[in-house]
Formats: sequence, structure tokens, C-alpha cells
Amino acid sequence: MWKAVLAGTTALTIAGSSLVFAQDRAGDGDKAQRWRPSAEDMSVIFDARVSAFKSALKLTPDQEKLWPAVETAVRDIAKERMQRRADRREARRQDDGKRDPIERLRQRADTMSERAADLKKIADAVEPLYKSLDDGQKRRFTMLARTLGPRMALAGFGGARGDHRHHGDHHRR
Repeated sequence: MWKAVLAGTTALTIAGSSLVFAQDRAGDGDKAQRWRPSAEDMSVIFDARVSAFKSALKLTPDQEKLWPAVETAVRDIAKERMQRRADRREARRQDDGKRDPIERLRQRADTMSERAADLKKIADAVEPLYKSLDDGQKRRFTMLARTLGPRMALAGFGGARGDHRHHGDHHRR
């Protein structure tokens, strides 16, 4: 069973990661536009990852009672982050690339503050459940958090890496 959960989680991770790099070449033909998964795509993938995470932990009945607070916090924060990202994307479109470097610094600071607050909310929600886990569950929790990658890390399931892809082309220069 453990191998099946791990294989499924790995498959979801690979599938989710490949969506990020896919490009839609449809359109006017002059320039390829980056394909972005729809909100529905992201929601379905997120649901699958949360379900896989919970399933792999094999929660006891007492631990199951602690799960709703974790899932609610993770889902709320993911939803808020998606909205903030959409808002920033729209603001960049309206700025037409003419943002002041000082304004970019302020926006970056705001983003970091938002992430810090989100991580604190997640820590508060996850702490009671995590403390109730046995050593095997804690190992799986840590391993799955890393396997699920940066998107889940920022959505609240740990991991040491951050998701830097959305910061734009300045990382590729």
C-alpha cells in the first residue's frame, strides 16, 4: 500500500510539475505565449495532493479529528495566494513594465510578509496534528512535504524550498 501511495504521489508531482513548463503555441503565431493551468486544473491537482498527503499519513481516529483544521488552513491560504498572484499579474499588465525599482522592492517585501503570515497560520493549524503523529507518520510527513515540492511547501505542507518561478524573468538573466 505504501508503495502505491508513493507511486501515486510521485506521479501527481511529475504531472503537476510538467504543467508548469508546458507552453501553448496557439494564437497569432508571432510569439508563443506561456500556457497557464486553469483554476480548475490547479484545484483538481491540489485536491489530489491533499488527499494523497492525508492518505499516506494513515491517521488514527483521534488524529482524523485534527485534520479538518489543517486542511481548511491549507485550502484557505492556497486560495488567498492564488488571488494575490492574480492581482499582482493584473497590476503588472496595467503598469506595462514601467514599475519603479523602489516599488518593486516594496512589493517584494509585502509578498514576503504575506508568506510569513501564511506560514505562521499553517504552523498553528498543523502543530496539534503533528504532535499527535508517531515517528513513522512524522517521517512520512517530512518526506511527503519534500516530495510534493515547493507549491505544497508554500501552501503549507513544509519542505525547505521556496517557489521562485513566479518572480518573473529576472532569475533567468
